[in-house]
Amino acid sequence: MQNLWNETEAAACTDDLELRVYSSRLLGCNPALVLHGGGNTSVKIVEKNLLGEDEEILYIKGSGWDLATIKPEGFAPVRLRPIRCLSKLKQLSDPQMVNGLATQLTRSAAPAPSVETILHAVLPFRYVDHTHADAVVTICNTPGGQQRIEELYGDLVVIVPYVMPGFDLAREATRIFTEQATPNTIGMILMNHGVFSFADTAQESYERMIRLVDIAETYLRKHDAWELDKHTAQDLRFSNRCEIAKLRQAVSAKTGKAMIFHVTGLQVGLAFARRADVRQLACGPATPDHVIRTKALPLIGRDTEQYEQEYRRYFESHEPEALERKTMLDPAPRVILDPDLGLCCAGSSVAEVGIVADIYEHTLDCILRAERLGGWQPLPSSALFAVEYWDLEQAKLKKGGKPSMFSGEIVLITGAASGIGKACVDSYLQRGAAVVGLDIDVRVTEVSASPAYLGLCCDITDEAKITAVLDQAVLRFGGIDMLVLNAGIFPASKTVAELSSELWRQVMAVNLDANLSLLRETYPLLKAAPSKGRVVIIGSKNVPAPGPGAAAYSASKAALTQLMRVTALEWGKDSIRINALHPNAVFDTGIWTEEILQARAAHYGLTVQEYKTNNLLGIEVSSHHIAELAAELCGPLFACTTAAQVSVDGGNDRVI
Repeated sequence: MQNLWNETEAAACTDDLELRVYSSRLLGCNPALVLHGGGNTSVKIVEKNLLGEDEEILYIKGSGWDLATIKPEGFAPVRLRPIRCLSKLKQLSDPQMVNGLATQLTRSAAPAPSVETILHAVLPFRYVDHTHADAVVTICNTPGGQQRIEELYGDLVVIVPYVMPGFDLAREATRIFTEQATPNTIGMILMNHGVFSFADTAQESYERMIRLVDIAETYLRKHDAWELDKHTAQDLRFSNRCEIAKLRQAVSAKTGKAMIFHVTGLQVGLAFARRADVRQLACGPATPDHVIRTKALPLIGRDTEQYEQEYRRYFESHEPEALERKTMLDPAPRVILDPDLGLCCAGSSVAEVGIVADIYEHTLDCILRAERLGGWQPLPSSALFAVEYWDLEQAKLKKGGKPSMFSGEIVLITGAASGIGKACVDSYLQRGAAVVGLDIDVRVTEVSASPAYLGLCCDITDEAKITAVLDQAVLRFGGIDMLVLNAGIFPASKTVAELSSELWRQVMAVNLDANLSLLRETYPLLKAAPSKGRVVIIGSKNVPAPGPGAAAYSASKAALTQLMRVTALEWGKDSIRINALHPNAVFDTGIWTEEILQARAAHYGLTVQEYKTNNLLGIEVSSHHIAELAAELCGPLFACTTAAQVSVDGGNDRVI
């Protein structure tokens, strides 16, 4: 375990809180110590209150903050003396504890203090660090784990048998520390949970944590349980993309909302999923802190009905009455281990799926290392049940806020590198969708830096490439819920007498034929969409009101609109909605070159600016206007609308 402390960086910190931020980030940047909001740190500081009196304040990591990126405002300042008084109570319920902590905040806008605040408060050290170090929890989760820990650390640590986080843990840890700590004690091991280190300086507390974890890593190396062969599996056997979409549909049905479904492609996950003993090993997370993210059990294979039964049996054997009282049971897996697909993860957003994948990859490392020490033996299901259905965790889920319109859903947008397509990317991302953008322009890969965006360079007139990008989209996100057919070309003005067959076929290939291919290939995916499939066709004003010199373009868009109408008739039985937008004079798009713009304006005897605002409202229509309406057409406001054609043109007398 590498010590990252840097004297120059530490010297730049001007006070104890800045040092607390600095050392917290050192811990947070190492995923072998903490993952995605796990762990917590604190510092005790004497400050002047409003009355000018000295008051000892405990600054502890606040709820929702990540150690890797925490800032001073991420620490919740609580008055230390009242918190220590709480620790002397014989009983304190979770709601009472949370309320008691909140009432002692010195800053009303501060985040909620950690549930382990009382434990941090009673430890007689200025700095306290807490991590879920992989190496330590691996040793804890083995047969005879506590004995191993005792032999490994001696009086360097006090050992606390597993107690659920909160008031009871604070009381028990305080009792054990008081009775067993010696002058040599530099830390505390919470069995099956994590590691505490403490000292009166930030550097010493941090370095004690590194020392304790390094002892565990060295032990694993000595027993040939550290280095793992992660490349023994064969390549991913990619199933038909429709099978993945159906599996995502089944998982989503269990949780009652659309879910992102990611096939990670990790070799370690693939090898683990193909083990004969995978069902015996894949039982319980490395630490109960992860159970909310990953659930207590993964789905082995693809039978979600069987998973629900196993999930219930897993808890009912220990907590049958408690399970009956719980009304928030969510029998949907977050981790899927499939022999063909390997490790797959599900979540309500791309960010959530990424967290699940990171956590379970580390869990696999812990399991495989524990196996080399004699077996994987995590906490019993009763302990995991208590955490998964902990009132405080359920309260967090309730307070999660209203989900975005397209949370857990995926949209495919063609022509996404510029103009209307690029604007659509922004509009759908803002509504919470994962977005797959296609374009022949390589700039499509750079349209957005969001992890929820996948930009793929693709010539949509090539059916083989369409198949390839759909496979990529499904592996990344799990399916397609919405389709925006926007890509198109608008050639220079040609009368029918001047129009060559070659140009005609070129326009038809892009504006019509490619869209037929996309509709045909995405149909099974749209059919499997958890919230029903939706399609938006970007047509043109030229459909109801064609103009001279645009025969190929007008005919292609009219044919596409007719294709939309027929598709609506055929797909209505599958609850797939398909509608068309007919923009006009949207000049911030790729098809409107300066040459074309000047030519069209001259054709009508107008200046360029007059041509841009040549509509009844006298306004300029932008790509953003089209994109926003395209997104809304896929939303709940238009749930009863299909085969509609909506003009977005500022009002055109010929259309009206």
